[in-house]
Amino acid sequence: MKKIILLSGLIFLGLFLANWVSAQVCPVCVVAIGAGLGLSRWFGIDDVVTSIWIGALLTALIIGTLVWMKHKKWDFPDDGVVITLLYIILTYVPLYYVKIVGNPLNMTWGMDKILLGSIIGTTVFFIGHWINLYMKSRNNGMAFFPYQKVVIPVSTILITSLIFNILITWRII
Repeated sequence: MKKIILLSGLIFLGLFLANWVSAQVCPVCVVAIGAGLGLSRWFGIDDVVTSIWIGALLTALIIGTLVWMKHKKWDFPDDGVVITLLYIILTYVPLYYVKIVGNPLNMTWGMDKILLGSIIGTTVFFIGHWINLYMKSRNNGMAFFPYQKVVIPVSTILITSLIFNILITWRII
């Protein structure tokens, strides 16, 4: 029950803050991705699927941070590289020290499941983000439907997660 209340509170907070922030990647999207990550770990879903959400969340946070910094006029040379490395270090170094990343028994396709899923999640998130921008460009810069900016990237992540979950369940990978 506590988990449901916490999740509901985070979603409410994300919706509340979405009206205050106008970024390239919206806060509702970040909260939705974070909720997906939390739920997948809670239900015991394989690390490849869970880390798809980690990669998407990191990508959304990096883009959101860079847009926020630009809005505050905090630009500096190579800020994208620095922010990306900072988020990667703050995410994967602790996972390495608690033996979640780098465990030789947690491999798929010769690669760590967490890193593999993160790469897939990052790629799919960018594809979903690009699809949203492409759809808006085809409609004079306007969304085709409410919350398109959230629905498209999160849907691509969700569909990818479902595909990988099926592949893992059927022992294809």
